Amino acid sequence: MTPEVLWTAQEARDACDGRALGDWIATGVSIDSRTLEPGELFVALEGPRNDGHDHVGEALSRGAAAALVRHIPEGLSRAAPLLQVADTLAALEALGSHARNRVGARIAAVTGSVGKTGTKVALDRALSRSGACHASAASYNNLWGVPLSLARMPRHSVYGVFEIGMNHAGEIVPLTHQVRPQVAIVTAITAAHLEFFGSLTEIAEAKAEIFQGLEPGGGAIINREGEHFELLAGRAREHGAKVLSFGQNDDADIRLERLALHPACSCVSADIAGQPITYKVGLPGRHWALNSLAVLAAVQELGADLGLAALALAELEAPAGRGRQHRVELDEGHFSLIDDSYNANPASVEAGLEVLGGAEVGATGRRLAVLGDMRELGPDAIDMHAALAAAVEKNDIDLVFTTGPMMVHLAASLPANRLGSHADSAEEILPQVLAALRPGDVVLVKGSLASRMGLVVEALLAPRLQGRSRRRAVNG
Repeated sequence: MTPEVLWTAQEARDACDGRALGDWIATGVSIDSRTLEPGELFVALEGPRNDGHDHVGEALSRGAAAALVRHIPEGLSRAAPLLQVADTLAALEALGSHARNRVGARIAAVTGSVGKTGTKVALDRALSRSGACHASAASYNNLWGVPLSLARMPRHSVYGVFEIGMNHAGEIVPLTHQVRPQVAIVTAITAAHLEFFGSLTEIAEAKAEIFQGLEPGGGAIINREGEHFELLAGRAREHGAKVLSFGQNDDADIRLERLALHPACSCVSADIAGQPITYKVGLPGRHWALNSLAVLAAVQELGADLGLAALALAELEAPAGRGRQHRVELDEGHFSLIDDSYNANPASVEAGLEVLGGAEVGATGRRLAVLGDMRELGPDAIDMHAALAAAVEKNDIDLVFTTGPMMVHLAASLPANRLGSHADSAEEILPQVLAALRPGDVVLVKGSLASRMGLVVEALLAPRLQGRSRRRAVNG
């Protein structure tokens, strides 16, 4: 199948107000020469530690259709296909805005302290049952990720789903104006990035910036459980939004009526603005079930098929690093791994421990948690780490391995029979986890990205355990 033309030299030139060298067509857009696919337009972004202009030659040698540059790199052939502009990030934003304007898709934007990526993935799957849906990849939710995701939107898209993040006030405003959603979702307001804010109320105000970009008559879908609902709803109404709330609260417009949590899925009975519905979410966890309410509310607001969307949620899989489960075979049996290593804050760690607590273990198996530091929590970080001991007890976690200068406070708060061990780093905790592991165990690995808990996951999924039997990993 011939790839769809995403950008012609002339259209990209007009969008960016640049100067096109050569006549070319691009089937995609990339900012990384290492992962670039042949036919993509390479955008040479300039950052504090890396200048994309240094990699233009590599990108073209890998088959880039052209490169978007501020200046022509030394040594480049005069025949090289280029698009020269005054500022490459501004040009990327211009491409994104042009793509948003030329595609008549119905658009949803997702923000929140937790659950953004999972909700985006679920909404993408749900909407895809009704028409071609384009969604931002991975966690492309910042000043370059959002315009890149927009610039990649195919012309035939019927729906679009974009994740918008921030760690400082004011960051969401320009991004939501680029996306211009018909629906904006706020999943939850919790203690994340508190290092850069004075309070949760300030975080709520920053998340509420998403409503500033709503299209006229757009819908705001807001978690009804949190204490900041009224603040968020008020900000949404200031921008003319129709407010829909979701949660278990009796006053929620999209209400969870019954929830049955199982080791591999969640069964939900809900009321979607007066319409009863029962469905299955293909992932375990109360947080997945609650965010599925926001997904179905958005589906309804965007005019997609609610029944088909509910069926699609049964096939939902967790994104890598966000609760993805693996069955790992050993010669003497197997253990299960829950990879939640991408990020962490108190709410998401508690949710992960609840999933671990509901997991099925083998005859001799136990529930093990390997936890790294939660970052950017501000002056109360020590207390927030120590307070996780209550969730460990509540979910009857057998052993907890902790790593990092903040998680030592959780280690100190645990009873001796629940503490596996503590180490300063992920590398140092790994041998202790491997030594404790036995068939039938279920292991949760979680921490902020900077705590490098992905190293633990990689080791547990590697072809050979250190000093243990050979094994293979099978995605669950």
